[in-house]
Amino acid sequence: MTEIPDGAILQRDKKTVAIVPRIPVGLLTPETLEGLAKVIREYKIPITKITSGQRLALVGIKPEDVEAIWASLGTGVGRATELCLHYVQACPGNAVCKFGTQDSLGLGRDLEKMLISVETPAKMKIGVSGCSMCCAESYLRDIGLIGKKNGWLVTFGGNGGAHPRVADEIAADLSLAQAVDLVKKLVNCYRKHGKKRERTARFVERVGIDDIRQEVLA
Repeated sequence: MTEIPDGAILQRDKKTVAIVPRIPVGLLTPETLEGLAKVIREYKIPITKITSGQRLALVGIKPEDVEAIWASLGTGVGRATELCLHYVQACPGNAVCKFGTQDSLGLGRDLEKMLISVETPAKMKIGVSGCSMCCAESYLRDIGLIGKKNGWLVTFGGNGGAHPRVADEIAADLSLAQAVDLVKKLVNCYRKHGKKRERTARFVERVGIDDIRQEVLA
């Protein structure tokens, strides 16, 4: 295959591709589900797989069908390999969960809207958990937020990949506005000093968490 369609991932057979439609914080509407079912049937997509990032991977697509599928879904092109925010993962939070202390779904949606078009040195993943049980795996995400009784705890530099790393805690007891502002500062610091394709975990190991804290908390 000479050209990979926008937002597509070449598969093992070197003939078909997969796409990962955007599903902010894993929330699905009837309209989204109906749209997915329509394209799966119409284009005879053989595999639909829930991903670890609360998205759906549509696998086994003919490359010439990708553009039409994106248009039909109306979700915007999902990014699964590019150097940008890939997803914001969030637990139910205090919207429904009896353990939730903060609104993880609301914050997660706000962060995705804020960062969806921002280029970063490498792919970036965010986890927003509404309580200390950390169901959104916030300590294993590039940026993590954890709801506490007195506000938000923000972490940075987590990774659950081949070389896992538990994120460092940056600041605690933050208001919603303070947490969002700190996320902005962490992303800007990463964009300013990070090397191309250097994930935040390796960035922290190279630069040092103390210097990062000093810059973003100044």
